[in-house]
Amino acid sequence: MRTCESTKYIRRLSLSNLWLLTIVTWQTCPAAEIQFNRDIRPILSDSCFPCHGPDEKNRQAELRLDLSESALLSRDGRRAIFPGNANASEVIQRITNSDPDLRMPPRDSGHAVTPEQVELLRRWITAGAKWERHWSLLSPVQPPLPGTKQTNWPTQPLDTFVLSRLEKEELQPAAQADQATLLRRISFDLTGLPPTPTEVATFLADQAPDAYERQVDRLLASPRYGERMAGPWLDAARYADTSGYQSDGERFMWRWRDWVIAAYNRNLPFDRFTIEQLAGDLLPNATLEQKIATGFHRNHRGNAEGGIIAEEYAAEYVADRVETTGTVWLGLTIGCARCHDHKFDPLPTRDFYSLAAFFNNVPEKGRAVKFGNSPPFIAAPTERQQEAQSQLHGRLLVANSQWHKYQPEVERAQLLWEKSDPAKLPPHYFHNQALVKDWTADDSRFNGERVFDAGDIADFGYLDKFTLSAWIWLDDEKSGGTIISRMTDVPHGDGYQFAVVGGKLQLNLVKRWLDDSTRVQTANKLQTGRWQHVATTYDGSRTAEGIRFYVNGQLQKNDVLLDEINQPINVKAPLRIGGGGGPAMNFRGQLRSARVDAIDLVSNDVAWLATAETLPEILKIEPAKRTAAQARKLREYYLTHHADERARTLLQRVQTLAQQARALQDSLPTVMVMEELPQPRETFVLLRGQYDQPGERVSFGVPGALPAWPNQAPNNRLGLARWLVSPTHPLTARVQVNRLWQLHFGTGLVKTAEDFGSQGEWPSHPELLDWLAVQWPAHGWDVKWLQRQMVTSSTYRQTSRTTPQRLELDPENRLLARGPRQRLSAEQLRDQALAASGMLVEEIGGPSVRPLQPVGLWKELTGVADYEPGQGADLVRRSLYTFWKRTIAPPNMTALDAPSREFCTVRSSRTNTPLQALTLLNETTFSSAATGLAERALARQGETDRERIAWAFQVCTSRHPTTQELEILTRGLHQQRQLSPGNEAAAHTALMRVLLNLDETLHRN
Repeated sequence: MRTCESTKYIRRLSLSNLWLLTIVTWQTCPAAEIQFNRDIRPILSDSCFPCHGPDEKNRQAELRLDLSESALLSRDGRRAIFPGNANASEVIQRITNSDPDLRMPPRDSGHAVTPEQVELLRRWITAGAKWERHWSLLSPVQPPLPGTKQTNWPTQPLDTFVLSRLEKEELQPAAQADQATLLRRISFDLTGLPPTPTEVATFLADQAPDAYERQVDRLLASPRYGERMAGPWLDAARYADTSGYQSDGERFMWRWRDWVIAAYNRNLPFDRFTIEQLAGDLLPNATLEQKIATGFHRNHRGNAEGGIIAEEYAAEYVADRVETTGTVWLGLTIGCARCHDHKFDPLPTRDFYSLAAFFNNVPEKGRAVKFGNSPPFIAAPTERQQEAQSQLHGRLLVANSQWHKYQPEVERAQLLWEKSDPAKLPPHYFHNQALVKDWTADDSRFNGERVFDAGDIADFGYLDKFTLSAWIWLDDEKSGGTIISRMTDVPHGDGYQFAVVGGKLQLNLVKRWLDDSTRVQTANKLQTGRWQHVATTYDGSRTAEGIRFYVNGQLQKNDVLLDEINQPINVKAPLRIGGGGGPAMNFRGQLRSARVDAIDLVSNDVAWLATAETLPEILKIEPAKRTAAQARKLREYYLTHHADERARTLLQRVQTLAQQARALQDSLPTVMVMEELPQPRETFVLLRGQYDQPGERVSFGVPGALPAWPNQAPNNRLGLARWLVSPTHPLTARVQVNRLWQLHFGTGLVKTAEDFGSQGEWPSHPELLDWLAVQWPAHGWDVKWLQRQMVTSSTYRQTSRTTPQRLELDPENRLLARGPRQRLSAEQLRDQALAASGMLVEEIGGPSVRPLQPVGLWKELTGVADYEPGQGADLVRRSLYTFWKRTIAPPNMTALDAPSREFCTVRSSRTNTPLQALTLLNETTFSSAATGLAERALARQGETDRERIAWAFQVCTSRHPTTQELEILTRGLHQQRQLSPGNEAAAHTALMRVLLNLDETLHRN
């Protein structure tokens, strides 16, 4: 950009932003080159594209001003744009027409072209109307480092781009910030926490030339780094601990959050970071951690309400994934193409649904689980749990080995026992500590009127494991009915019911018969006119897949009638044998040996129960001719009652370790993940975005305006992830570089971090953006390397102090003529207060915790159970781990501008409101922090008031107070003592409340 004397004069008047600065420069320097993307496209996009852009349905006069071939086309001797002849161009004629009915844009459009913009269009057309594809759709090419007059200021190559721009504007960079300020700045930027006074003192005492760089390396290596970086990524991933919508039940995704923290701490290259989160499950021999990573696209909201249309919300979840992918990796508002072609960018609706095809192949339902994780999910043990599993597995292997080695001795001893003609053997034996009821009627005949009330037992819920079994005899196809139940005794009542319906075994778990229940039955009918053992097991998974049926010990094929159980099924009715579900469902036929177990028995155990022969009968069968179930039945009885002590000890050890292993497995956290259906689900363009209006069928594909699909890439999410991080992709590296720049400088090189399209902002330093976007992949997508370039640059190290004239010239610091100054985020404000108080508990990872918040808030807003705060360390963990309920986000975080986590957010707001001041002064956590800081100050025995105040001031601001500041604060402490005579704690707490709310404390200069 060139400058001239008139430009300098006008700039000194009043320039509110970089765009206006550029406009003035163009006006006053006629020789300045006009660039289509920077200067012309924003005008056309804002005022013309809605009617003459990519959206075919809203396009007027078949004119497209986003394409040069259409804009330059001669129509009846007229052209919208006539290169070299502005007056002959229809665009100029229409935007300057004096007739309101002919002037463009139409007066009812809400748009207008300013005189300055008209002049820019004239000049551009006169100069030949050179067209360009949108800058962000062109692959970045590494620009040469620009020359600068100053040669001693840059410390990183990126500084040369900043300095070159400043010199063109005849500006000088600001001086370097003082050491304490720099340490505070990088500490917050790289760890999210302030430096301690000891760390500040160590840094100030270090006179080595590379002292600052070594501090950067120390902070990048800190485990706090992963927590700091995870925060913004969780905002982008719409992470929360509940599903959203009305019921907003709890879900468990914290293992994915742990993965993100660990990935940053081990500096996982961003291309792998991308691939594993989008398609880790599709990698060859995918590890547990790679599967956990795919939780990124299961963080979306899920509706669990009973009256919803599942297909509608299934479409919403897919659309959410497309929009989030578009924002996070492409920086494009691709969601605008869901219902119609994008009005501003070359993104037709078909491209939206081609991308949707990648995410439409997940075996999930539109109706989410109300409380807990919705399938598909996996067990996700922590490292400590994996170690415990490994140890248990090893011990179990040893125990099994010892037991098997002793088998020959057991077999010899059992043969001797059998030959001794043992007397008084019970007819049946099945040892199981989970047995609830084993009931046998003297008279097994049920005629539809007999029902046995077994009492208030077996009150299983939909998360409990159980087994129901019995011997039954069906006289004919009309026989059957309820075998075992605990349900309201009305047709289609609530509860659980094991029955024979239409000749088939059926298990019903019911809250509401039609829409909140699970009903599964056998595919084949039972035989009639014979005794047969029937059983059903349920594993507590809330899914139809967790139900098994056995007939005579043989696993049966299932038919799923309904798979929608979503609420507790417990009822006050008793357990019934032969009845439940109304008189019409009372059992008809013969029924005996009904049994209820509070565990889902494995197939071997069910086969054992299905062994009809009694123990005396089995004993008479030659050992070689016994079935496996018969042999096991007799062996278990022998081991329990007659085996030697060593055999019992060895067996008991095996059983105990197996029970411990299963208990550990049942206790493991789960995490929702991505999976693929065996056969790809069909995807259609949804007309107007409506789930029930399918149009053209589409297959996997990427936007046509972006690089083509690689030939060798698989047509699935793995191929999509690799396409995103391919060397020729124009957006991914730029978008990520921009967001990291935003993290450290407050504003991205492209201010609209979520929109790199036509409606987004032109980069403040386009060559710098492209240089970084080329260099970063060349350095292996190393995130820490990229951040080190930024935070060790002279640009970053500038003081944030400025003058009124510079502030007026560049209020948003887009020219980077001073250092970044920004208010701390909501999480940092709370964490800093806790750190200052000495209460902060730094434990990485684990389930979300519940710090204090107003009593009754949840109950008042939702009518459900109220919020129950945690205890001890849970109250003072880092804010990253705070339990996040979408419909009622933590109120102190909300007041301080934390995103809602309902949708993807990559650019947070920073405000300063009276409500924030009240929160920082009076909210329980901040008030407790002031008390804790006061206690720390008072504990500094032997120090004067001034010394304690100076220490506390440095804890809060990372620097020593000036003499004047110390004098004011000391007077303030004396005044507080007068207000609270004899109460040193109260006086100091009041003063610490002031220190924690200093403007300098609330910012990281």
